[in-house]
Amino acid sequence: MQVTETLSAGLKREYKVVVDAAELGEKLDAKLKDLSKRANIKGFRPGKVPVPHLKRVYGKSAMAEVVQEAIDSQSKAVLEEKSLKPAYQPEVKLPEDEAEVNAIMDGKGDLAFSMAFEVLPDFELQDHAGLDLTRHVVDVTDDHVNETLDRIASQSKDWEEKKGKAAKGDKATISFVGTIDGTAFDGGTAEDVDLEIGSGQFIPGFEDQLIGAKAGDDVTVKVTFPEDYGVAELAGKAAEFATKVTKVEKSKAAVIDDEFAKKMGFEDLAKLKDMIKERAAAEFGQMTGMKLKRDVLDALDKQYTFELPEKLVEAEFNGIWNALTAEMTRAKKTFEDEKTTEEDARKEYRAIAERRVRLGLVLGTLGDKEGVQVGEQELQQALYARMRQFPGQEKQVVDYYRKNPQAMMELRGPIFEQKVVDAIVAKANVTDKPVTKDELQAMVQDEDEVSGEAA
Repeated sequence: MQVTETLSAGLKREYKVVVDAAELGEKLDAKLKDLSKRANIKGFRPGKVPVPHLKRVYGKSAMAEVVQEAIDSQSKAVLEEKSLKPAYQPEVKLPEDEAEVNAIMDGKGDLAFSMAFEVLPDFELQDHAGLDLTRHVVDVTDDHVNETLDRIASQSKDWEEKKGKAAKGDKATISFVGTIDGTAFDGGTAEDVDLEIGSGQFIPGFEDQLIGAKAGDDVTVKVTFPEDYGVAELAGKAAEFATKVTKVEKSKAAVIDDEFAKKMGFEDLAKLKDMIKERAAAEFGQMTGMKLKRDVLDALDKQYTFELPEKLVEAEFNGIWNALTAEMTRAKKTFEDEKTTEEDARKEYRAIAERRVRLGLVLGTLGDKEGVQVGEQELQQALYARMRQFPGQEKQVVDYYRKNPQAMMELRGPIFEQKVVDAIVAKANVTDKPVTKDELQAMVQDEDEVSGEAA
């Protein structure tokens, strides 16, 4: 093997590698000899097929395997010999000249290929021990519990028939036939539908026109379907609904007591309150962790400045940008709607991509130094969590991840990242600061979720 460095600029490296035809020939002969022991070809006894015959029959395909194996092994050898750590799989370029390719496949020409890549940047790890951090915490109070109880009660309210006119918050049982230009349309007819007035279940304007109606009334509801309505044939069109109100009911406030708790599946009200406290504590703890993690990442981002592999940044940017533009298309929004320009948005999201790549490299190096490992059980728990997001498709999800090592790495990444952050926090000077629920929510919401991811 002959290796020539053809480029060394910043993090970029490129090498030309030449493997002699004689070396390829030796590897081909060894492969065919091994194949002869297993080959079963008509006219020859099993294991007794002559190598020259195999070469005539399978020479091209076997040489293709030899060439690929040579590229893989020699590329690895170059990296080891030069003590290089590529930031991604090297890009290999093979000869494009057909005559040259044919000569290689016929065993008459040397294999020459180039490999291009960027190396991981060298940077000195800072001492993160003693980093000053603030942990924003929320104590679960009776007010939090009562607020949740009231919300549960409002969602579980009882109804009683009302003789008077329907008002906002009442429930009307209705039947209707919808028409456009006098013609009924698919999906516009229904009977005995329960509709809470003001709930926003129906298209804008429909529910408001039922206010003041009584049981037995006929109401003509006139509305216009939104421009972005899910059914294209109806979007933006004016419609009329001949509506019959058959019953009006008003809500009856639920009494929050032991009986109420039993309806919710709990032994008594105290047990229901305990559950609410536990869930609130978990919710607040999650927000506290999110804010603390962001503060750690912000601190690291300020401590490190080094050259980044361009291809990693470009890949990260493309992922962010494609997700952003897809969401804008779905929401029918423009950059002008977001009070920016495409040029400024690209600059903003490229900076986010650079932050992600930089922090990913820092956290990876820190994790290696700290000996951070992600166990099989942790990966399984992450896989089960992903499975629960796709009810009824659990097997397909498991098969996908088990057959795709890269997908499993994507599950591993957030776990590894959090463990590194936890290791930093464990050595930091952390001061707890009590805040309200609203204050903590505002802190978390103010953080741009896109820029919050490290890698």
